[in-house]
Amino acid sequence: MTAPRFDANLTTERPTFVTHLECGLIGERHEADTVHNLSRAGKPLLVRYDLEGVKGALTKAALAERPQDLWRYRELLPVRRTADIISLGEAVTPLVPLPRLAAKLGAAELLVKDEGRLPTGSFKARGLVMAVSMAKGFGITHMAMPTNGNAGAALAAYASRAGIRTTVFCPADTPEVNVSEIELQGATVHRVNGLIDDCGKIVGEGKAKVGWFDVSTLKEPYRIEGKKTMGLELAEQLGWEVPDVIFYPTGGGTGLIGMWKAFAELEAIGFIGSKRPRMVAVQASGCAPMVRAWEAGEEHAPRWEDAHTIASGIRVPQAVGDFLILRAVRESGGFAIAVDDSAIQAALDEAAREEGFLLCPEGAATYAAYKQALSDGRVARDERAVLFNCATGLKYPLPPVHRTLDRHQPIDWPAF
Repeated sequence: MTAPRFDANLTTERPTFVTHLECGLIGERHEADTVHNLSRAGKPLLVRYDLEGVKGALTKAALAERPQDLWRYRELLPVRRTADIISLGEAVTPLVPLPRLAAKLGAAELLVKDEGRLPTGSFKARGLVMAVSMAKGFGITHMAMPTNGNAGAALAAYASRAGIRTTVFCPADTPEVNVSEIELQGATVHRVNGLIDDCGKIVGEGKAKVGWFDVSTLKEPYRIEGKKTMGLELAEQLGWEVPDVIFYPTGGGTGLIGMWKAFAELEAIGFIGSKRPRMVAVQASGCAPMVRAWEAGEEHAPRWEDAHTIASGIRVPQAVGDFLILRAVRESGGFAIAVDDSAIQAALDEAAREEGFLLCPEGAATYAAYKQALSDGRVARDERAVLFNCATGLKYPLPPVHRTLDRHQPIDWPAF
């Protein structure tokens, strides 16, 4: 049998099954195939599908024959026409075992889903490729967002490829590599003397004054649909099983919400059973609104004041989808956990030196949280755990090396 073309998922028209959009808080129905930001209740919108139709159209065997990219799940995605797909090569990201660290901890199996392999080097590519593809289909010409770095880079890249103008706002201390990346890939980027929610307020004001489309986290429906492919991929990679526990670095929480949605959809089409992983929302001690709300039994998480952490991607003082994050954590039997910056840095160093795996700070936070949860008994050593490394560690400042050799001086060979 002839193998499918490398771009078959991008060029083959397939049936689509979106029926409507639904307010994540009150369930109010909104029309599909029209431009939306938040629901009429001011909450995130969730895309709903005719899952019986998907069940009749998609089989595991058919899926297995498709190229290994994000677009293989077209029946469970919102883009209707191949002409609207904007792609930079969103390959399925690998599950990488960490056997040395697992053995060191006395754990059975520790896996990392390495999202740093995606275009623009982070999992933000998943959400933004979907949002920009939908925006292209809707004829949107100008998009704007706040970012801590990686989301802005993904928006800039995909929107430039689609011919859509972009304006991005980031905190003044955003890593220089992120700011340069955003600008180089075609966006107009502005530093702001504040945090990401301060940047978000500017985007919101500009929506009325400039007329751009606000693509902030969870303020449009489709970034969730892109991020849910992490859950679809993970289940398929594990032979249509789910792990016992998932540790996810949580700022705006789009991916955690998306994966929880993905598992429900996979069960509805008969691809997995009723088992669910415990979802663990990982935050930094200097910015832990979800942890505080989870521990207090609250449904919403008030703004965290004086937010600070070296893991800038999870420095999100307040999330518009807080109730969806907390709902997924509680429904799964999971928990929210905070780790100190010192533990994040130590985890990053340990994974790099022991496994040769360069985690980003947010990914390192999940490893630090896993170690803490093993120690306090919230995760058993015989459980299969998956950590999410949300970006390549090469996008972050690395420690300097000062060793030099003077070729005009004798070499101290015993020192080697």
